[in-house]
Amino acid sequence: MLKALRWGKRKKLVLIAWLAVLALTVAACGNKSEGGSQEAASAAVPTLEELVAPAQQEGQVVSVGMPDTWANWKDTWDQLNTKYQIKHTDTDMSSAEEIAKFEAEKNKPTADIGDVGIAFGPLAVQKGVTQPYKTQYWDEVPDWAKDKDGHWMVAYTGSISFFCNKDLVQECPKSWADLENAAGKYKVSVGDVTKASQAQHAVLAAALAHGGDEGNIQPGIDYFKKLAEKDIIGKVDVSPANIQKGEIAVALLWDFNALGYRDQFGKDKYEVNIPSDGSVISGYATIINKWAPHPNAAKLARAYIFSDEGQINLAKGYARPIRSSVKLPADVEAKLIPQDQYKNTKPIKDFKVWEDTVKGLGAKWQEEVQVAIK
Repeated sequence: MLKALRWGKRKKLVLIAWLAVLALTVAACGNKSEGGSQEAASAAVPTLEELVAPAQQEGQVVSVGMPDTWANWKDTWDQLNTKYQIKHTDTDMSSAEEIAKFEAEKNKPTADIGDVGIAFGPLAVQKGVTQPYKTQYWDEVPDWAKDKDGHWMVAYTGSISFFCNKDLVQECPKSWADLENAAGKYKVSVGDVTKASQAQHAVLAAALAHGGDEGNIQPGIDYFKKLAEKDIIGKVDVSPANIQKGEIAVALLWDFNALGYRDQFGKDKYEVNIPSDGSVISGYATIINKWAPHPNAAKLARAYIFSDEGQINLAKGYARPIRSSVKLPADVEAKLIPQDQYKNTKPIKDFKVWEDTVKGLGAKWQEEVQVAIK
């Protein structure tokens, strides 16, 4: 209240708008049940427009893990500054580091908002380092891609894809069956399944295509074991340098990584496809620090990320927007894989189960697949 009184000569309209949003926020907190449900308060979620005035009073937003070069965050931060005069700074870090930072700095917070892999969303909630905000676009986000109370929301997705060098492969694979029939024609680079999340999700994608799930990874292991026995798995590391040197025929990559490499190293030279017989769809979610020093600016940032403009910005960075209703400009749409290729992608349903599976996946890979790679 003291801060409000110091506004003195500011326009009355700004004060009213700020107080209205504050009232909504207080109401939301008051209506939250002990079990964590905020359904009673959902109607009181402030819109992007209602957040502008209080966010401008804060003047800035500090993010972690949302650098300019990732998913074209640069355009979003530039537009928040141009449209709403919200300044921005970022420190790039991993999902685990973001959550640890929120927790470690709770008595003297510096960060407002972060972007984490979807599996880290529930972990952030479990650790109690987030605050909810659903945005006006809540109903357009699938249930699998959001926390029921709005503590995390996936803004863009990624799916495991086939990244294919057409100079080395006569007919690029479009399914896991195609890949299995490649014996003697080319090899596929998987990545380090013992360490790399992308490679681990590639095994899950194969498992989903062959009747498995996050709790039953064996069909994926069995599939790659067959590839190894047929000498289809290569030993070359999946890296930009090796791709550029022409040492990768086919690689298993997140689609946004694959599309970025395609455009970087030669759009006509590479082809990217989502396996038609099944893949995994995942995503990255924004989390707002429970102790954010600029909470309204953080909420405005999330709301803008889910707006049409924010979703288009993500697509420009090869990330597929979560809101399917957004009409992408033709040149931006052309950057992405056609939507119909995603019809057999499936999300992880239970992240705790997947977390447990990942703990034993490296050893299982080494014991059953790695030993068979020639």
